Amino acid sequence: MTVRTRFAPSPTGYLHVGGARTALFSYLFARRHGGTFILRIEDTDLERSTAESVNAILEGMTWLGLAYDEGPFYQTQRFDRYNAVIDELIAKGAAYRCDCPKERLEALRDEQMAKRIKPRYDGHCRHRNLGPETTHVVRFRNPDDGEVVVDDLIRGRVVFSNQELDDLIIRRSDGAPTYNLTVVVDDWDMGITHVIRGDDHVNNTPRQINILRALGVEPPRYAHVPMILGTDGSRLSKRHGAVSVVAYRDQGYLPEALLNYLVRLGWSHGDQEIFSLDEMIELFDISEVNRAAAIFNTDKLQWLNQHYLQHADPKRIAHLLSPHLGRLGIDPATGPDLAAVVQVQAARAKTLVELAEISAFVYQDFADYEEQSARKHLRAEAAEPLTRLRDGFELLALEDWVPETLHRVVERVAEDLGLKLGKVAQPLRVAVVGRAASPGIDQTLWLVGKDATLRRIDRALGHIRALGASG
Repeated sequence: MTVRTRFAPSPTGYLHVGGARTALFSYLFARRHGGTFILRIEDTDLERSTAESVNAILEGMTWLGLAYDEGPFYQTQRFDRYNAVIDELIAKGAAYRCDCPKERLEALRDEQMAKRIKPRYDGHCRHRNLGPETTHVVRFRNPDDGEVVVDDLIRGRVVFSNQELDDLIIRRSDGAPTYNLTVVVDDWDMGITHVIRGDDHVNNTPRQINILRALGVEPPRYAHVPMILGTDGSRLSKRHGAVSVVAYRDQGYLPEALLNYLVRLGWSHGDQEIFSLDEMIELFDISEVNRAAAIFNTDKLQWLNQHYLQHADPKRIAHLLSPHLGRLGIDPATGPDLAAVVQVQAARAKTLVELAEISAFVYQDFADYEEQSARKHLRAEAAEPLTRLRDGFELLALEDWVPETLHRVVERVAEDLGLKLGKVAQPLRVAVVGRAASPGIDQTLWLVGKDATLRRIDRALGHIRALGASG
């Protein structure tokens, strides 16, 4: 059997991280078994489906690198096929037309609720043999007795009694087919062998299996993935932070970090934390996914992201960092090689956004000193070290503006003044960066460049003089 899986989102919003994890699991299962991964857009909800949401899904999939082999297929382009199957079910007696008015259905529901009976359609129109001329819906005739047994690849054996299942509507009165019908036809036509999806679909599974059996089709295998919860135990939502894949991209996360984090939400391989995509494909086993809900922990995602920032190719990180600098009004072409900045700074940031923010000083003068840093380090006694440093730096030729030479200048000034290195380097750091935290002072000066270094030291000396005058 050739494995065929699918990811089938509804384009009614962004690509949620829960959907992305489902897509990842489906992708990994297909790749591990030499199968085919299909993307299907379930856009039959015409009121809520939008082109913007479709684009967000496609954009998210592309950014994550989850390449699909077939698709995207759109359900709105298959209405003729769905209606042909519905007509086939009617002809077989496996479906029927129903014209029960809304008032009757509401009264039936109220009566059942009052008797504490599970609300369900009572089959009133099953034997009326209604024609197509009146306004109606089409209902699937669910078996009256027996069971539907689902050998779920994650949850294990799950048994549903047909007596608990409804004669569900498979075509609305406006002629639109419903979700449970379209999914069945698509999975059948596309030869889907394994359906991996969220466990919010568990109750749809016996209904879909019964429709498939009415059509004489062998159902696929099912695996229902537990939901993702926030740290407070409630379903993951915007109040827990970003939940959109594209939002994580915009917040400066790397796709490999998000994929690595998502695969570990409910699945593990020993104590291993870091997985390349190739390792995921080799090791992932859907039957090893935990049945319990997973907790989304942003701190863990940031830890992974920082790992990948430090260990990825600096040129690739530079390429991804560039637009984040652009949002700060910085053109990275006006400064040092961005890959060099990444090599120096990557270990100091958890996201690309943070990396851009802490690297801005390399490309542009800062607006203000960090108050505490300036108060501590830009005092009267710093004026002489800064003046001597400026004199030493000014004498350097541009070709000598390298970390080793710069470090020797700083060391020499400290020795000449009988000061510890920190008493010289920290005022210099605040003068050049605006705060007391930066990479090594030699690397910092090298990245900032000679002209900007001299200009900023002059500014710091002016700041010290102004404090003296005011004092």
